[in-house]
Amino acid sequence: MNIKFHIFGCLLGLIVLSLSSCQSSTGNQTGSEYMPDMAHSVAYEANTYGYYYNNRWGTEDELHKMVQPRLPVSGTIARGFAGSSMEQTGRGVPYRANGSVPYYYSDTEEERTKAAAEIIDNPYPITSNGLAEGKLLYNIQCAICHGEKGDGDGYLVRDDGGKYPVQPANFMGDTLTMASNGRYYHAIMYGKNLMGGYADKLSYGERWNVIHYIRSMQAANKKLEYSEKSNTLNKIEIPYAVILSKKEAEAKMHIVHEVKDTLMSKEAHGTGDIHK
Repeated sequence: MNIKFHIFGCLLGLIVLSLSSCQSSTGNQTGSEYMPDMAHSVAYEANTYGYYYNNRWGTEDELHKMVQPRLPVSGTIARGFAGSSMEQTGRGVPYRANGSVPYYYSDTEEERTKAAAEIIDNPYPITSNGLAEGKLLYNIQCAICHGEKGDGDGYLVRDDGGKYPVQPANFMGDTLTMASNGRYYHAIMYGKNLMGGYADKLSYGERWNVIHYIRSMQAANKKLEYSEKSNTLNKIEIPYAVILSKKEAEAKMHIVHEVKDTLMSKEAHGTGDIHK
């Protein structure tokens, strides 16, 4: 009797142990293991956010704020980032060199409205190279639906092309001409209606250059200028010539201050010219 009881107990223990080792096929759980020898990393995954159930040190809002990317120390460039000089980003906004930048708006209508209201500035200045790249990418990714002129008359909806059932957006209308950059950027990230997202086809910088090119077509449609030298379409995007002139003015003022400091130092030490 005792032998049968022990055999039954051993079998029951093996069954319980086996079941406890099973885990869901989804997620990152490794299951129960005996002596795993730290073979599985518990490090945080990059560019993800999750409010863990065992968090005890703060609220969800505090955690969300804490996991935001930090700016590099002033005067330095963080590893894996491109430089934050005005020539590269226009407004000193650091971005990853591989074009991978976290986007904190989800694919809902509420978040679309929020992105349109909060994303105002294009982090890149208007440059000739940026407009050229934007035109190339627009013609590859966008023109087949939205048309080479941005008027929504792409090949897929023209009589000589396909019979697409939905009319693509016309960027030349007043509504989209006045629309914020966030409205365009969110649409590129997630798509809109039957249009799919292009986050996997365009890098961070490429998305903004496509938006620059759309703005240049809107300006041309209204006989306005949108170029490296001037922007009469709106007061948001900054031409690179404006940035360059400011940097040159700052450099000149720096030289003037250095000369003044040198003269004052010489006079203080009696090494300057003696005026009678």
